[in-house]
Parts: sequence; C-alpha cells; structure tokens
Amino acid sequence: LPETPRGLWGALTALSPQDWEQRQEEDTLLIERILLLVRNVLHVPPDPAEEQQGVDGDASVHDRVLWALHISGMDDLLKFLASAQVEQQWALHVLEIISLMFRDQSPEELAALGQGTAGAEHGEDTQELETLRQRELAEKRARALQRPSRHSRFGGSYVLQGLKSIGDRDVVFHKGLHNLKSYTHDLGKEPRRVPRHRQAA
Repeated sequence: LPETPRGLWGALTALSPQDWEQRQEEDTLLIERILLLVRNVLHVPPDPAEEQQGVDGDASVHDRVLWALHISGMDDLLKFLASAQVEQQWALHVLEIISLMFRDQSPEELAALGQGTAGAEHGEDTQELETLRQRELAEKRARALQRPSRHSRFGGSYVLQGLKSIGDRDVVFHKGLHNLKSYTHDLGKEPRRVPRHRQAA
C-alpha cells in the first residue's frame, strides 16, 4: 500500500514545479487523474465486518491509508497545491480530498487531539500564573501592614450631653476625645486683643 502513494507523489512532484504555461495537456490530465485516484481511494466506505474483526484500538483501513499518504509525503504536496497561487485549478479536488481525510473524525475529537500536550502545558502555565498572583497579593498585603499608619485629621464628632450651646442644643465637639478635658466655649476662637495701655501690669 505505501508504494502506490509514493509513486503518485513522484509523478506529481515531477510535474508541479513546472510553470503552468510550459505544461503539456498530458501533464495536466495526469495530475488530475492522480488527484481523482486519491479522492476515490479515500471515498471507499468502511467495511463494518472487517472493522469488527480488528482489535480494539487497532487502526482502521482508512487510518492506514492516511498514514501511507503521510509517509509518502502526499499530504505536503496537497498543502502545496492548496496554497500555491498558480495551482488554483486543483483547489476543489484538494478540498474534496481533505474533507474525505477527515470523514470519520468529529471536530471535538480533532480539537482535543491538538490540545493533548498543549492543554497540559496550558494548565501548568495557568497554575504557575495563579501562584505568582497569590504571591504578589501576599507581598502587597505585607507592604500595606508595614506602612506607617497616617493619622487621620478627622477625629470624629461627638455630642456633649448636658452642656448647652447656643439655642438650647447639646454641644457638638469636633476634636479628639483626648482634647475633651480642656474644652471651653472659646475653643477655636481668636482671643480678643487687649490694647497695650489696658493690659495688666
């Protein structure tokens, strides 16, 4: 089985690098026939009786054909034909071959295969980032505790019951409680200046 794709690959690689202007009609027909042959081989439906005889986990016939195409380098050639600007005439054939390659696969399985090692590495990276974030938060908390606490200028407001202010209301005291002992009604007022000649000797 691997010999057939290798021969096809040799025929295609001999033809593909040629400029499409220099290609003969026979070369174009040969490339198209080879692509149609690959498409028809991949289009063969699986045989349920043969698939059941195999051991669990054993590769199916379709998987073995895909592996043979990969070993022969046919998949690289298909990628070249799909991406080359001058080979656009084969785009539909290549698209059909690629869709038949993924015929038995679901998108979820294909996405999970690509994330096998990448998912584990992503999990490790996420865990490492979380550890670094926790460490940074702990350092920030430690710095906040070491910072000297700044005294707030607002010490609070207190109502002094039993001490009347203007209008028969209780006095509202805006200083700290440690200043309460030295409280007078004149606290915070500018002292009245006594002229020099009236000051006590």
